[in-house]
Amino acid sequence: MPRVEVDFHISVYDLKRRTDQGERILLLDVREPDEHATANLGGLLIPLQALPGRLAELDRAEEMVVYCHHGVRSVTAVNYLRANGFHKARNLSGGIDCWSLEIDSSVRRY
Repeated sequence: MPRVEVDFHISVYDLKRRTDQGERILLLDVREPDEHATANLGGLLIPLQALPGRLAELDRAEEMVVYCHHGVRSVTAVNYLRANGFHKARNLSGGIDCWSLEIDSSVRRY
């Protein structure tokens, strides 16, 4: 079966539309626990530094959107995930900060 790569990035608008339509997408938060406690999108928290040791918790077939504060750590995480067979991992462009600014202002900015 040929490998199908999905686009690397997803906008906050596309993520909102897809989740509103009921699509099943794993949200993976690669920030630190204190950041997650400050503001989160309800995603699974696996800090970037812990990701290599926790790959077994993730399903390679599942579509996932990875996010951090602004999108830098999540780019690193998506590159790592894709190199390890998670070809449906995507980066949330602009991170949780963009989500707060453009989609849901109740998500605290920091």
